Amino acid sequence: MEDLYNTPQQEMFIGVESKKAVSNFALNYKKTNIRLIYAVVNIKKAAAKTYLKLKVGNDGVYEAVIKACDSILAGRYQEQFVVDALSGGAGTSVNMNVNEVLAHLAETIWQEEKNKKITIHPLDDVNRGQSTNDVYPTALRIASIELLRELSQSCARLQQALQLKEREYEGIRKLGRTELMDAIPITLGEEFGAYAQAIARDRWRLYKVEERLRQVNLGGTAVGNSSNAERKYRFMVIEELRDITGMGLAAAEYPMDITQNNDVFVEVSGLLKALAVNLMKISGDLRLMNSGPFGGIGEIRLKALQAGSTIMPGKVNPVIPEMVTQVAMKVIANDSAITMAASRGEFELNAFLPLIADCLLESLSLLERAVSLFQEKCIELLEPDKDRCEALLEGSYAFATAYTRILGYDRVSEIIEQYKGDPAAIKNILEAEAGS
Repeated sequence: MEDLYNTPQQEMFIGVESKKAVSNFALNYKKTNIRLIYAVVNIKKAAAKTYLKLKVGNDGVYEAVIKACDSILAGRYQEQFVVDALSGGAGTSVNMNVNEVLAHLAETIWQEEKNKKITIHPLDDVNRGQSTNDVYPTALRIASIELLRELSQSCARLQQALQLKEREYEGIRKLGRTELMDAIPITLGEEFGAYAQAIARDRWRLYKVEERLRQVNLGGTAVGNSSNAERKYRFMVIEELRDITGMGLAAAEYPMDITQNNDVFVEVSGLLKALAVNLMKISGDLRLMNSGPFGGIGEIRLKALQAGSTIMPGKVNPVIPEMVTQVAMKVIANDSAITMAASRGEFELNAFLPLIADCLLESLSLLERAVSLFQEKCIELLEPDKDRCEALLEGSYAFATAYTRILGYDRVSEIIEQYKGDPAAIKNILEAEAGS
């Protein structure tokens, strides 16, 4: 553990409570998501700006805190945020880590700029009027909205790419399949059009769910009843936070509800799971249509991106759909963890919010990158094999279904059974009987 503090910066800014958290939660898993950290810092900045306007605190304290916040939000000092993603205490260690770093960094900045010493307390000053229980869930909402917007934009681009394929392939006839068996004729364009519709629904759902995330309990402090938070602060801090983030954040009508209940994160995760399901289904279809090149379906050709084997020359694998499928599986697994964590809150607080935060932000980030890569390296680059589509269609009995409304299901079945293996003969007989 001592190696963690071997630089002057870390010795200067990381406080006692942060060091305790590093020791207590030494999972060696991963650090708290930096998006969540930045969201907490934005909340501290909003609080500092509020107290500056209210003329609360000693001279220079909140000016210095604001400068420290801006330094962190500019991308510096990321190494100072050392708490493991799965810490105990409902996020208290993360909040304390930010409080301590901001206090020490603000003192240093003030000393360097003003050549004057200032004392800033992590709790009495930086955390004034706040609790982890309103800061952490508000930060998670902010970070989630940011990532939701990015993911929604990625889905929009994927939807557009699929729609372009829909139009491009509208004249390519192919065999439709149900339960992996020959069904009826369709076009390749129709297939891609259906994919585009599924992604369009995902995009719309993700866009709409932001409304629920905009309700925040900041100012509610420990259990949502605003203990130790001044009335003017409660109203002003959300306005400041709204200006800083550019988000339409609003004070929750019943902050105690937001503090103890995490169903909104389950809802968001459920929509991410729906997107994951659609991505997995589309990826699976593309892998099957791309299978071959000689022993499979071979109706499309995915771009050859890398060697597919260390022993079989010439083999190329559908690596992007495989990657997307794995991301989808991870998102579905994260959804299960979020569901369990959200259900285990007791009374006025959920101690397992760090797990919810880690899984939700991970799912959002993974899906955004996966969707973008799927669009850029798979959908936009794939090509149809028109001849193969036509050959498989002509070699099937898919055309026979159209004759059932004239000849009846039983008669068409008899003809297929009698001339099985000779689609041309079946077609001729069906046409003859239907025309007589």
